[in-house]
Amino acid sequence: MNVICIEEKAFLTLIGEVIKYVKSEIKPVIADKWVGKKEAMQMLRIKSPTTLQKLRDEGKIRFSQPEKKHIVYDRDSIIEYLEAHAKEPF
Repeated sequence: MNVICIEEKAFLTLIGEVIKYVKSEIKPVIADKWVGKKEAMQMLRIKSPTTLQKLRDEGKIRFSQPEKKHIVYDRDSIIEYLEAHAKEPF
């Protein structure tokens, strides 16, 4: 086993450089406006695709159907639906 000794000032400089490098490499995650069935069901905390279809059919959440069997859901509309059904504490 090798042991490397380094001065405290050099160590702190090295740590600072590593932190700067990592921050410059991390790209902010931008949430997509449209989500698929799986993510929509996760956001709504539901397990049944039938429930998701019911919300869609009743016009409670927005969706788009760019292809015959491809349906995507509006993330903002799901959040609005959840907020509209939120109960305030006493």
